[in-house]
Amino acid sequence: MTVISNHLPTAELQALDAAHHMHPFTTNNELAERGARVITSGNGVYLRDSEGNEILDAMAGLWCVNLGYGREELVKVAARQMQELPFYNTFFNTTHTPAIALAAELAKLAPEGLNHVFFAGSGSEANDTNLRMVRVYWAEKGQPEKSHIISRLNGYHGSTVGSGSLGGMTYMHAQGGLPIPGIHHIGQPDWWAEGGDMTPEEFGLARAQELEAKILELGPEKVAAFIGEPVQGAGGVIVPPSTYWPEIQRICDKYDVLIIADEVICGFGRTGNWFGSTTMGIKPHIMTIAKGLSSGYMPIGGSIVCDEIAEVINAVEFNHGYTYSGHPVCAAVALENLRIMQDDNILDHVNNVAAPALHAALTKLADHPLVGGMNVKGMMASLPLTPNKETRAKFAADTGTAGFMCRERCFANNLVMRHVGDRMIISPPLVITPEEIEIFQKRAKLALDDTYKALKDGDMLKSAS
Repeated sequence: MTVISNHLPTAELQALDAAHHMHPFTTNNELAERGARVITSGNGVYLRDSEGNEILDAMAGLWCVNLGYGREELVKVAARQMQELPFYNTFFNTTHTPAIALAAELAKLAPEGLNHVFFAGSGSEANDTNLRMVRVYWAEKGQPEKSHIISRLNGYHGSTVGSGSLGGMTYMHAQGGLPIPGIHHIGQPDWWAEGGDMTPEEFGLARAQELEAKILELGPEKVAAFIGEPVQGAGGVIVPPSTYWPEIQRICDKYDVLIIADEVICGFGRTGNWFGSTTMGIKPHIMTIAKGLSSGYMPIGGSIVCDEIAEVINAVEFNHGYTYSGHPVCAAVALENLRIMQDDNILDHVNNVAAPALHAALTKLADHPLVGGMNVKGMMASLPLTPNKETRAKFAADTGTAGFMCRERCFANNLVMRHVGDRMIISPPLVITPEEIEIFQKRAKLALDDTYKALKDGDMLKSAS
């Protein structure tokens, strides 16, 4: 394999990037002034940038590089598939071996009754599919008015018009006329930030019961589905209280409302099981998949659909699909990724090695004066920052100020941790070792120390009134 090891000086790369490349979720003019960090290679849990820095990636790219960087098996499968069949579509009464094999393997791994797969290129596309699929399902059952979807504030389900509407990110809704009609949002199960004096269990029930209130407000005959991530990822790794999902399940069963479990982040080992639905005890009708499906090596997503819905959808022409639905190279890489996960016993490594080590490291970090506690499930976690641990107080400064400062100091200490508001997010490759987790813990502590000092020196350790 040819490897490009030389490149233009960093400043020239940054200038070219600023001149022509529009970055997602970015104020590009501000980035142009600072200059983007140029990543040039990756190996295992480490990245290397254009200045030669070796950076521990505690975010697995964007929650997706579950097997780590540099897996030659995935590279070879992609090359072989490109030589054999680089592309064909699955329209017009055709199929191909990679899509067939991957759909069959996903049906084998998915919870009982979820035996059908509609492929997409991303989680956003898959959630657009889900939006249309559940509406077609109810219409074909003679209930076209059953078309409304309920989601959660601060949930993330993608950034297309449809999936961005399903999500509850208000700053996204402020641009482009979102949400589209028929999408509604209830409160998120974030006890740490919003639970007040309630116990987590009380709060979990209260937030779940908002779903029942919304169903009754709209009319049960009008509500098609509820969508939620088993553990909210992009919203800040919000692990719901133990009472939450059982009550959600009860309510959906009572009012004949479909459950869409968005497994884009939680799927493929992130929570310690193949799917977060298993971890959290959810019985979904549809699961959204992407990210870890291919460990990010190729773009692919999809919807795993239960027998009941598939039976209805398969009886009609479902006028929906994408050019790259079931792309043969992407499907082949995803299939190989799943093979490696099984042959290398990745779930065993997560449950018995990596997750315990990560939990121990996070427990140490939670003792830091700037950290208010920890939220963790398997190999995804968050550390909420606070000026007052006892009261779980927010900072007087604008939300995200402390988090951004900490993220920048993570970078300065050769560590990638994302911030969501004033929470620091952790989602490393599943293959990370205890030794590498120890390095993560040391670098994270340095970043927290630096942030705490900067906040103190700037008289910013003040609680919001």
